[in-house]
Amino acid sequence: MQNNNAPVVKFENVCLSYPGVATVFSDVSFRLTPGSFTFLTGASGSGKTSLMKLIYLALQPTKGNISLFGYDLDQLSAEHHPMVRRRIGIVLQDFGLVDHLSVFENVALPLRIRGLNINEYTRDIIELLDWVGLGHRIDAEPAVLSGGEQQRVCIARAVISRPDLILADEPTGNVDPEMAERLLRLFAELNKLGATILVATHDYSLITRFKANVLKLSDGQLWGVPASQFEQKNPIYPENMDIMTPQDISTATMSVENIDVYES
Repeated sequence: MQNNNAPVVKFENVCLSYPGVATVFSDVSFRLTPGSFTFLTGASGSGKTSLMKLIYLALQPTKGNISLFGYDLDQLSAEHHPMVRRRIGIVLQDFGLVDHLSVFENVALPLRIRGLNINEYTRDIIELLDWVGLGHRIDAEPAVLSGGEQQRVCIARAVISRPDLILADEPTGNVDPEMAERLLRLFAELNKLGATILVATHDYSLITRFKANVLKLSDGQLWGVPASQFEQKNPIYPENMDIMTPQDISTATMSVENIDVYES
């Protein structure tokens, strides 16, 4: 049963292990409240992508409990998974674009799945592609796009349907700093409209410019990092940082009403 007052995402003592491989993380507990904006950081291989896969139902935890939008996934039948996934916009590191579809058609996929007529969304897609600098590539297929262009198509596809939750895995990894900030501003605007945002990133310079919650995966544990630690242009990371314990995270309210952008 759904609890309408529940967190968008809630992990309770979640563990993840792959067969024959060491545990990715253990006893992870946290929650993301509606309308929150959170950065997820940590070294390569720390489990950021795996944590996001758990959220969008591409993986199942080894143990522990996960709930999304108030639905306990242990009690949610597989036939109801698409209903939950439709509320999530996903930016993947490998882009996941459909090779034989144009940029426009790739971005339109979530809207077509919802049964909308092309006349209902053509203008919105054109405006969004202009925003991410791809208005001139609207008819191109993924094979002729650069990595950065494919990444921007993936972001446009993730946000076009105004999902309740946006998961972005290294969304600025293949773009220049100016475009990276432009894309983060897009996420910030969607957050102000009510979307819950979780961005995995190695780019600490972006974290310093956006006041948001920060979670860090390290040595199989999840830690909450006070946003104030990132308000320097060149933060000391991770040494000499005050951090919350996993127990603090499980009881803390991960919520930000507005995302303030620092000026240069």
